[in-house]
Order: sequence, then C-alpha cells, then structure tokens
Amino acid sequence: MKDKKLKIIPLGGLGEVGKNMTVYEYQNQILIVDAGMMFPDNDMIGIDYIIPDFDYVVQRADQVVGIIITHGHEDHTGAIGHLMEHVNAPIYATPLTNGLIKNKLSRRNFPKEAKLINVHAGETVQIGPFKVDFFHVCHSVPDGVGLGIETPAGLVVHTGDYKFDHTPVDGQPTDYGKLAELASRGVLALLADSTNAERKGWTPSERVIDAAFDHVFQQAKGRIIIATFASLISRMQQVLDTAIRYNRKVCFTGLSMVENARIARELGYLQYDESQVVSLDVALSMPASKVVLLVTGSQGEPTSILGRLANGTNRLFSIQEGDTVVLSSHPIPGNEEAVYRAINRLMEKGAEVVYTDIEAVHVSGHASQEEIKLLLHLVRPRYLIPIHGETRMLRQHKRLAMEIGMDERQIALVENGRVIELKHGELKLGERIPGGYVFVDGTGVGDVDRSTMRDRELLSQDGVVLINLMLDKNNGAYKDLEIISRGFISQDESVDFFDDLRHRIHNLTQSPSKNMQKEIQALATSFINEETKRRPFIFVSISKV
Repeated sequence: MKDKKLKIIPLGGLGEVGKNMTVYEYQNQILIVDAGMMFPDNDMIGIDYIIPDFDYVVQRADQVVGIIITHGHEDHTGAIGHLMEHVNAPIYATPLTNGLIKNKLSRRNFPKEAKLINVHAGETVQIGPFKVDFFHVCHSVPDGVGLGIETPAGLVVHTGDYKFDHTPVDGQPTDYGKLAELASRGVLALLADSTNAERKGWTPSERVIDAAFDHVFQQAKGRIIIATFASLISRMQQVLDTAIRYNRKVCFTGLSMVENARIARELGYLQYDESQVVSLDVALSMPASKVVLLVTGSQGEPTSILGRLANGTNRLFSIQEGDTVVLSSHPIPGNEEAVYRAINRLMEKGAEVVYTDIEAVHVSGHASQEEIKLLLHLVRPRYLIPIHGETRMLRQHKRLAMEIGMDERQIALVENGRVIELKHGELKLGERIPGGYVFVDGTGVGDVDRSTMRDRELLSQDGVVLINLMLDKNNGAYKDLEIISRGFISQDESVDFFDDLRHRIHNLTQSPSKNMQKEIQALATSFINEETKRRPFIFVSISKV
C-alpha cells in the first residue's frame, strides 16, 4: 500500500479515570477498542454518567470493521449501547464479557440484535486490515484480555487494564510468554494502563482479600452486607467461598448483581451450589448471623442499594444495629466525598463499616510502578503512549519509562481527541478532534452541555427567585405581582423581605418603559445582593391578564 499510515485516536480515558475508548484507523477502516462510561464529578448536578464524544466515529460509521471490548467493567463497556445505536459492526470479546454486554444491551431494549463474536485469550483474529492477537491479562474481573494489533504500519500492543498477579483467584496469571513473543516481533507502540502509576511497589494479589474476609466474618455477629461492583465476579466467588466456611447463605441483591451472577455461573466463571444462594425475601427472614447480602453501591452512588441504605430510602430493608457493611472497592478519583459521606451515614445508623483504610477488603486490579516497569522491559516498545489515567498518572507513567532508559522523545503524552499518526516507524501528533464529555441525564444523551451544568451549579448555590408581573391586557396597567423563591431564604422570612421588593417593583412599573423585564431583573438583583450578599438565580416574566 502506498500510504502505510496508522491513526490512533483516544476518545476517552486520557486525563481522566473512566470512559475508556480508543480508535485505530488504517486506510479508512476503523477498529474501536472499548466504549466505557465515567461517574460524574460532584459539581455535575443531576448527571447519571458520562460517555465519550464519539461523533468522529458516528460520521464514519460505515468504516467501522469491528469493536473489541477488553473486559467487562463499566468504564470499558458502559457506552456500548449508545455506540451501537450508530454503528453496525461486530463486537469481539471473551465469553464472560460478551455475556455482560448482551445483558446490558437487552436491558436497554436495544432495537436490533448486536453481532457478538466470542474470542478467547490465545486466539488471533483478522478484523479488516487489523490482525489482532488476544492475550490474557490479570485484572479484578475474569476473562480480561490485552491486544497485539498488527497493521501494515507496525505492531501496537494495547494492554487494557492489567496487573501481574502470581496467585489470581481464577488461577490464570497474565501471559508473560505472549508479551515476550510480541516483543520479539518488534513493537512499534505500546498503549498501557496508567491508573496506578503513582503507587510504589507491586499491586497485592487478589488472594490477600481471603484473609481480610475471614477476619470480617469471624468478627461479625449480625448480617454482613458487602458492597462491590456488579461486574467484579472474582469478588463474588471470594464471598461465596468465605460464606461456606462460616455457614452463611448468600443473597445477590439488585438487578445488575443478580443478572451478572447468573451469567457468570452459566458460563462457568462463578461456581456455587444452588442451596448456598437465597432470595432477598428468604435472606430477610433468616437469623442475622446466617446471611450475607451482596449489593451494589461501593462508590456511594445515591441511587444504588448501599446509597439508599445510607440515606434511609431503601424500600425493601434498612440498616439495623449490629450489621457489618463492607465496602470492597477503592473510591474512584472524584468519588471520595460521596463514599465517605455514605460511610458516615451507615455508622450513624448503627452499622460497623469496614473499608480499605482499615482492612484489606479490596485490592486494585491495576499495575503499580514495578509492574509497569516490568511490562516495559517485556514489551520493549519503540514508542509509549500512556493511557487510562488522570494527567498526573500519565505523567508519572512517563517518568517511570524514562527511569528505565526510554528517551523522552519516545513517549507521547496526549489528551482525548489528539490524533496520533504512525508511519514508516515514526510517531507524529496530528490534529485535535472533539474528545470531551457527553452527559447522560435520564433518557437525554448530549442534550446537557457545559453551560447547562454551570446554570445547575448556580441554581444549587443561592437558590431561585421567580418574579411574575401581571399587567392589564387592555391598558398595560399594573395588576398584581407574584414572587416565589426556593432555596433562597426560609418561608417565614420571605414574607417581610419580599414585601419590600414588591413595593419597589410596583413603584418602578409606574413609569413607562420599553424594557420593563430587564429593569425589574436589574432592580431585584441589586436589591437582593445589597440586603443579603447573595446572588440567587432570578427569573422575571411579564404576563398580560
């Protein structure tokens, strides 16, 4: 081919934790790796979650030859339903990941049948011009894979989320041999996970959780409620195994937890006897010392089961004195406030709360510094492109690479939307395309923008004042004035306060004006700020009656 140029375009996961998505483009043929979502920041009021801006893909939907999902976590799968509304291409994933994706699409009442193609670690699949080697990586969900993507422009290794766990729960360590084999072919570029680039040493094995769970189960006198991600299948297995030892029944609680457990068991990734698992109704009727509830909400999400338990709004059951609540996860960056608020509220309700700061009930699924260095030694790439992490994590990944001898010119720190071009063995940064946030709010996707978010933030700060001036439709004379406020001052104080404002507005209306609405707005803003030093959102409307 005349122009052997490979484009790599990260659309999510750079400068942030979550919504991972990368586009590989060669000769107008596109391969997509992952399509994830991200939790909203605390100031993103009302937003359910965030997905990548993949308009670049939508405009080239007929060029997409395939979609690869590296594993089943939401930050890699959460946007797949939105993507498939625009793209008709096969999805390649391992059996467990495809099972979770199929369930996700069916819950969205997806209008068309997606083509899900099962692949296994160790297989090689030709997808358009991309020859993809799938290799096993350890993570906190089974069936995770990394990718060796061979193109006419060169070989690229895309790790997905990984760590080097010598004693994984599923018995399958990361495939060192395949990484070495890929290196022997010459790796042009490595796109590697940066999430734990700031953590020294090695990430502990998942096996350390067994001892922590043992200690929790020994100490707990009442119910044990364990909150984790619904896709963390290996953690479910550890809970089930520990529950057997302590003669407790397990109840999967919440739709996503129940469905994912069912899928994992059907596919052989979760093993337990039917008699070990009970329904919620049965669990709530059992002695408290004989039951374990597995629930969602380890990130403090207010609509999750744990979030509703913390807020006292869960309909089916509540926290009771003597419960032990285990948060088996690390707070995702940006979620710390929500998580610790939930912990405090659970404690106030009488629960004993166990979390990673006081007991090793969770370990990360991501490589720490020594593992990152080992990967670089194994793969020996010509170029490194750090992915999956906030800016500080990406920069630390770069420092680690330089520590082991890579030249700064071999490392590309880029942001979402930056086009990376690989041609004749050289890397060049190209144009920048949109790679920002798409907000999902209820059924709306992308109809909330940054200006709307700023308005919501303002509305949440000093409240709202609504002023409705009613004029006579015949002669335009003043008839009445209605002032309503929410979140500004208490109802008791508002009567006297607004009487003064009402009097001033009435006087203003006695003089004819071409822009009465604007003048009332200015008067109300000035008066309220002078009296209270606050700036509520003020809406003025004029109606003729």
